[in-house]
Amino acid sequence: MSLFLLVLFLLAAGAGAWFAERLGPQGPRWTALLALAFALAFVLGIAAAAPAAKGLLASSPADPATWLLHWRAPWVPRFGIALEFALDGVSLVLLVLTLLLGLVAVASGWREIEDRPGFFHANLLWTLAGVVGVFTALDLVLFFLFWEVMLVPMYLLIAIWGHEDRARAAMKFFIFTQASGLLLLFAVVVLAWQAAGTGPISFSYFDLLGVTLEPRLGFWLMLGFFAAFVVKLPGFPLHSWLPDAHTQAPTAGSVLLAGILLKTGAYGLLRFCLPLFPAASQDFAPIAMALGVAGILYGAVLAFAQTDFKRLVAYSSVSHMGFVLLGLYAFNALGLQGAVMQMVTHGVSTAALFMLAGALQHRLHTRDMGQMGGLWVLAPRMGACAMFFALASLGLPGLGNFVAEFLVFFGVFAVAPWLAVAAALGMVGAAVYALWLVQRAFHGEPAAGQVLADFDRREMATMYAMMAALLWLGLYPQPVLDLAQPAIDGLLPWLGDAAAMSLAVSAETG
Repeated sequence: MSLFLLVLFLLAAGAGAWFAERLGPQGPRWTALLALAFALAFVLGIAAAAPAAKGLLASSPADPATWLLHWRAPWVPRFGIALEFALDGVSLVLLVLTLLLGLVAVASGWREIEDRPGFFHANLLWTLAGVVGVFTALDLVLFFLFWEVMLVPMYLLIAIWGHEDRARAAMKFFIFTQASGLLLLFAVVVLAWQAAGTGPISFSYFDLLGVTLEPRLGFWLMLGFFAAFVVKLPGFPLHSWLPDAHTQAPTAGSVLLAGILLKTGAYGLLRFCLPLFPAASQDFAPIAMALGVAGILYGAVLAFAQTDFKRLVAYSSVSHMGFVLLGLYAFNALGLQGAVMQMVTHGVSTAALFMLAGALQHRLHTRDMGQMGGLWVLAPRMGACAMFFALASLGLPGLGNFVAEFLVFFGVFAVAPWLAVAAALGMVGAAVYALWLVQRAFHGEPAAGQVLADFDRREMATMYAMMAALLWLGLYPQPVLDLAQPAIDGLLPWLGDAAAMSLAVSAETG
């Protein structure tokens, strides 16, 4: 019940932020900040109690009693649709990330958003409510509802408060995600229909796990889930909406996109695609891993070719999320742990880089690095932050991104050594484009008459918080790994047993 109330609270807080505009332009900002701080305190309370309760026990995907939280209430019983929410270690980690980056998004738009700040912060909070629903809903119709709900306020954030080509970028984002969402809906309905047989229909995750499907049908349904989630990841070659959306979005929108919304695609693969279709997913794993490597290399090359600060960071996201796809389809504990860590660390480091890009654009009125140069002299705090997060992005040991990529490499090397070697070239590419970004924007001689206001205390406080998070994840990642481990320990045997059962049934009927 508490998870459902958390979603309702964020929806109500969005309405409250919209109303608070009547109190002045600062009203919506403080309303959103306080609401997110309260929600984060609630979720951290769950995290603090998790190890003492069930956080150190294996969490079986098929047994809701082993999850940290589970609540179910009838909604549309005639069609087997319920309000069903649950929480395990993986979704708990992603909830904390969501609310932390929500606070960062509010801080990043503090000065940038002057037009209709109430409606802006309402859409920001409603987007976060949809994301919280995605990470906790385990009725597949309810999950699909949240999957679609979070797109509408995100579309409005880009279309209303974006930059010069915002209408086209917002429409492209909406078309890609909406089309892939229809594939997901079709696959969900067919899966539930097949699972029902002659009994009552149900869309509960726990009822649909272990359903025996004819192999060809199972493969096509898996592809429907995979395509929907990879578009949001985004994975190569379904990534083309991302650079435009990031470039045109306001800074807060880019923070939400890079830090949170991309993770919903990775979460969908981990939570639904792999356990619902274990045999089909294992058959498809070589293709998925090849697409992951292609995304890593393609994103790195395209990032180096950019002159637009935000497009460079956007293409770097395509590259880094390829590691998530690789880790998920390695089908071992190291790969899955690395994928979860990459979701978290990429969310923090890329959100910080987009906040830097937005601050530069707000001050200089350009994203073109060719018109920058020498900015470290003018804004040393901003330059130091850019160097730190560029080093984090390229995977410097001691920072969280290194831990994530290290785990993914070890997991992939155990099953596909040559793919691991090819993916390692992406780390070389990351070093090139990350340092190239710092060199072009912050080193050299500043232009004559160039003036740049450095980060103030509010902006530096946000940067310090994200720096501390990456240092903590790099030097002591164990708490995050411990939270995710029970879910992974329960998932791996399930994937193997369910896949073997599915193969045995198909052999008997074939």
